[in-house]
Amino acid sequence: MDIADWRKKIDELDQRLVELLSERARAAVEIGRLKRHTNLPIYEPDRERTVFDNVAKLNRGPLPERDLVRIFERIMDVMRNIQKDEMVGLARTTKSETELDSEVND
Repeated sequence: MDIADWRKKIDELDQRLVELLSERARAAVEIGRLKRHTNLPIYEPDRERTVFDNVAKLNRGPLPERDLVRIFERIMDVMRNIQKDEMVGLARTTKSETELDSEVND
């Protein structure tokens, strides 16, 4: 394969990665909803360590384990932010619905 072929392969892999990350984000949103309803914290360090251990065990290279874990640290950070945004968005919606009359009357 030449460089153009390899780049095409990378583009195809990127498409699959985007699809998988979007699917993971949807799952994170649902987990965030469950956490909200059960008053569980968004940040769960034990769960994150489990994920890091799992991906390290699955790694067959050539990506070094430390780099793979760093990628997953970032992925999980983004997913936590999605859950936080979901909770903040809900709080804002609830707050604005209850405070709307007072803002109009001021």
